[in-house]
Amino acid sequence: MVIQWDIALAYAFGLVILYLLGWLVTAPFKWVFRLIANGIVGGAVLIAINWIGGRWGFHIAVNIWTALVTGFLGLPGVGVLLLLRFL
Repeated sequence: MVIQWDIALAYAFGLVILYLLGWLVTAPFKWVFRLIANGIVGGAVLIAINWIGGRWGFHIAVNIWTALVTGFLGLPGVGVLLLLRFL
């Protein structure tokens, strides 16, 4: 059995291209999923802070800006919002 190196290299090159295309397709979905997951966790923490802090008159508005901060940063974003609220 003789291995034809040009065909073997073409298969290897095709596999590398297929892997790169698959990565390019799935990478944005991972980023969007992470953004959604951070937003859900951050929003839940903001609602919990508003529910607990409502007894003492402390709240953080849940709007598009706070949702973006918590979506991009997650729990550290909630910390940033708390810090900004105290300043």
